[in-house]
Amino acid sequence: MTRIATFPSPTLPRSRAAFALSTLAALFWGTNFEATRIVLEGMDPWTAAATRFVIATAAIMLWLGMSGGFDVASLRRNLIAFCVLGIIGVAGFNAALFLGMRSSSPVTAALIMATSPLTTTLLDALLQGRRPSTRTMLGMAIALFGVAMTVGAFAGTRIASGDLLILCGSLGWAIYTIGCRHWVRGADALQTASWTMLSGTVVLVILALWLGDPLDGIAHAGGRIWAAILWMALFGSALAYIFWQVGVSVRGAGPTSVLFNLVPVAALILAAILGRMPQPMQVAGVAIAILGVVLASGRPAARGRAGWFRHGFAGDAAALSLDDSRRNDRPRNP
Repeated sequence: MTRIATFPSPTLPRSRAAFALSTLAALFWGTNFEATRIVLEGMDPWTAAATRFVIATAAIMLWLGMSGGFDVASLRRNLIAFCVLGIIGVAGFNAALFLGMRSSSPVTAALIMATSPLTTTLLDALLQGRRPSTRTMLGMAIALFGVAMTVGAFAGTRIASGDLLILCGSLGWAIYTIGCRHWVRGADALQTASWTMLSGTVVLVILALWLGDPLDGIAHAGGRIWAAILWMALFGSALAYIFWQVGVSVRGAGPTSVLFNLVPVAALILAAILGRMPQPMQVAGVAIAILGVVLASGRPAARGRAGWFRHGFAGDAAALSLDDSRRNDRPRNP
């Protein structure tokens, strides 16, 4: 029988505390893009991605071991799925992100990733032969219009190649999310996140050894770069995942998912704090994109039922909501 990652009821945070924790998770994810920019000042993209996820995987595996142990039966049953999804959703997504951030801006990257739930919804509907609702299509059109405003497409600015790479990474993340829902059987959210992250990290390490220079990058990285890596790995990956799952378990997937709109807002605020004041067009673009996401999401689902946003780490690692975990443990029709 599969273990389900739960939080003991005596220590279960109340709704306000869960709201605060899931808000922190979204803010942590929003800071990852600025941290990525800092890391790339002294490391090649392959080394940076691999180093971050070696640390993050160690942290999430430690948490897995402390929260109930390793489900060997689940691992054997989903080994191929975990490996494939880890390659696509962890290695592929983060390779695209780190490579793309060489020419993209943190705000633009965060905003592109903020539309990933819409991409997931649309792709899932197409794969199942369902027609997306008019509301979803309208919301996606508005969100993409906001993204175009942010990158300066209407002001004659040439779209950076990094923006396109990050868009491809967002598509890979959408495939990962759909795959976790439909290909993984009898594994809870924590098991799925841990094993897919581990398989993706192995691939990133191999790519770093082949295409990068990890020994030189690690040896010559300064304190500022290491601080950014540790922030992304511990706060922007492992801790953000834990906080987000607390929010989902207490408040439900639908109400918690709305907070994901804070990711580009956090990136925008952090850029301003660091002295790169956004242009009015960028601020307007972020607001319009968030409006599109909220419109397409519809009314949040009631607690205990999965909403349109069923994954954590949005931007950035690998997780499913606890609602989907429980659904994975129920028999499915072939």
